Amino acid sequence: MPTRIDGPRLPPLSGISRQLVVLLHGYGADGRDLIDIADEWRGWLPDAAFASPHAPEPCGEAPTGRQWFPLSRRDPHELWAGVCGARPALDDFLDAELARCGLDDSRLALVGFSQGTMMALHAGLRRPRAPAAIVGYSGMLVGPERLAEEAACAPPVLLVHGDQDPVIPVQALFASAIGMAKARLPCQWHLSFGLEHSIDQEGLRHGGLFLAQAFTGRTPAA
Repeated sequence: MPTRIDGPRLPPLSGISRQLVVLLHGYGADGRDLIDIADEWRGWLPDAAFASPHAPEPCGEAPTGRQWFPLSRRDPHELWAGVCGARPALDDFLDAELARCGLDDSRLALVGFSQGTMMALHAGLRRPRAPAAIVGYSGMLVGPERLAEEAACAPPVLLVHGDQDPVIPVQALFASAIGMAKARLPCQWHLSFGLEHSIDQEGLRHGGLFLAQAFTGRTPAA
């Protein structure tokens, strides 16, 4: 049985859940790290419920934090084993949360940061039914050479990265975009100049407007 995960939630501003945004934190953080993004986006997404689960494992390098999988060598084999191992727990959480809200995958958006972006892309592109959108901050696509064979859907994807990121270098953004293009999957990207391993206001703005467009078919006034 996959490990059951849970974390903080915020209800929709309108009081009616018509969309679900799931926020996936990075290595060494927990669900509380990203849930405040909801406050940035609720004006554009008043019908969206937000959930930010804690990753399934305690993080050895951050005693109060969590990890989706260990990062010791950070080589492609370790990353691939990690995303594959963590995917069942995430899929179970997504299925349960959608059922709780009375929604299906077409009303789901996945938003990740760093290791959470790895999970959002890995799980989201393999869902039996396409999510409405995936937004990935400061992360990367793991196993791009496997994507064409394994992708089950083609949701719109936005990748955002700082050009001064010392943790996951900006080259990962371009490698991810190329990997998705080779698999014939759509991908947009935004480069945040001067930004290190973080999310800035411009990146938040791009992400929120991207989700609003994906959910409603129209872009609200910025």
